[in-house]
Amino acid sequence: MLQEFNYLAPKSKNELYTLLKKHAGKSRILAGGTDILVELHNHWIAPANLIDIKKIKELQGITFNDSEGLSIGATTVCIDLINDKNVKQYYPLLADAAGRIGSPQLRNRATIAGNLCTASPCADMGCSLLALGASVELGSADGVRVIPLKDFFTGPKKTQIKPHEVLQRIIVPAEMAGAKYGMRKLKRIKGHDIALVSVAIARTSKVMRAGIGSCAPTPVVTADLSPDAKVARVISAVEQVVSPIDDVRASRDYRLFMTRDFVEKIYPELF
Repeated sequence: MLQEFNYLAPKSKNELYTLLKKHAGKSRILAGGTDILVELHNHWIAPANLIDIKKIKELQGITFNDSEGLSIGATTVCIDLINDKNVKQYYPLLADAAGRIGSPQLRNRATIAGNLCTASPCADMGCSLLALGASVELGSADGVRVIPLKDFFTGPKKTQIKPHEVLQRIIVPAEMAGAKYGMRKLKRIKGHDIALVSVAIARTSKVMRAGIGSCAPTPVVTADLSPDAKVARVISAVEQVVSPIDDVRASRDYRLFMTRDFVEKIYPELF
């Protein structure tokens, strides 16, 4: 049985900001619900208030322009990203990554913002968005702040979001539009499973960057590399940011081996 809580459904960002400020530290945000409903059911969390943001139009949709790039609203679900024409044309890595998340049922419900806010080391969207140099926009009654995604994660299940803030959109820079890319995800089974290792690399005429999941306490990204960097340089940059562990799903050595293997396999696809 679920513990009782107040269900709140604001219809605007300002109303949401007011509720978050009033109930700071006593609320959780409901978007897709694929993680939080499991946590509620298992009594891992017990918020006094559950704030449903799905009816807020300002948090919906995907837009693109040549100056800012791609904007992904907080309530955008995986299937929206997969089907969006601008995503497919300018940022196909994101459509690829979203298509690797869970099952069709989950992809129709899980939000991109929620995947980031969960802050799991193996979050599927983390490594692809990091490779593309994405930022997140956090909103509250105090104003708006934009944080590079590489600085957003602070530890397993931890982010820079304050109790009175909401991640209201994800921004992928215009300069990464049209980036060549490659991605690999290692799972124990062919079907729905979380990643043992995931690697995404994006390359433009100016920069190359690799994002890695399940190989550190959070998804991580390399320093910006020259677009002409050799594969050995990319592997070296990856090894500088990963810190895999032994656990029930894979050993540290196996994760490190597969990370190198994935970089070697992705590299030819970038040229």
